[in-house]
Amino acid sequence: MTTTAAEQPGQAPIGAAEKSRSPLWEALLRLRKNKIAMAGLVIISLFLIMALFSPWIAPHDPLEQSLYDKLQPPVWEEEGTWTYPLGTDDFGRDLLSRIIYGSRISMLVGVVAVTISLFFGTLAGAVAGFYGGIVDNIIMRLMDILLAFPSILLAIVIVAFLGPSLENAMIAIGVVSIPRYARIVRGSVLEEYSKDYVQSARALGARDTRLIFVHILPNCLAPLIVQTTLGFASAILEAAALSFLGLGAQPPTPEWGAMLANGRALILRAWWAVTFPGVMILCAVLGFNLLGDGLRDALDPRLRE
Repeated sequence: MTTTAAEQPGQAPIGAAEKSRSPLWEALLRLRKNKIAMAGLVIISLFLIMALFSPWIAPHDPLEQSLYDKLQPPVWEEEGTWTYPLGTDDFGRDLLSRIIYGSRISMLVGVVAVTISLFFGTLAGAVAGFYGGIVDNIIMRLMDILLAFPSILLAIVIVAFLGPSLENAMIAIGVVSIPRYARIVRGSVLEEYSKDYVQSARALGARDTRLIFVHILPNCLAPLIVQTTLGFASAILEAAALSFLGLGAQPPTPEWGAMLANGRALILRAWWAVTFPGVMILCAVLGFNLLGDGLRDALDPRLRE
């Protein structure tokens, strides 16, 4: 009687390697197979490269003015070199250089705003879900009040109170996004709190802070990762909206929303002054949304085969 390779002594049966994979590794494999998520990751990677290497990629100083070259359309010179690949604005500043440097500001806005909302939202949601009762009611009613306002309207109110600037815009965007993280974390904490490992840790004398930050929150990372990715897209879009209204980045800062605001009066004479910054906002938001959707599918245990 012959035996197959999988049945030979000392060898693991076929499929043992697949069964021994960790949930994180399985999620990464599913994410890699998701072509839409990979497309989003490529888009985000390109913007990160632009942001990190702006001084070496940008052909001109984004603040350098040349009134002689103002409102130049995208031109290919006879000598075979691109002087202004995407044209210039009404101050003669190179649009491509300003867009490249604008990626720095957009990525910075996303990091700062998401960090603020993630930290305070996670803390509020964890405390509300863990202690429950009157603590839960107070925190979640406050979150409901914040959610009752449209996010962009509440951000406008906060920036108007603090003063128009990019820093205050990032704070405002972070504050208005706190309830999203708080509600997600609260629901996850309520689900994890009743499980056996939490009760076992409590029986062994673990303190509340250890239960929350060591035992419960690490098991709530999957929805937080997805929301964080989508939060980057929302932060970039809201920062552009605030700058467009004159409440975010102030001139001459090369920020995409501010560039849109500057070019809206030129839309009939210089279409490129509005089109290219708008396309950059579209691509950045699309990239984070595609990656966020892919992460949601990859981290959802109900989708495992």
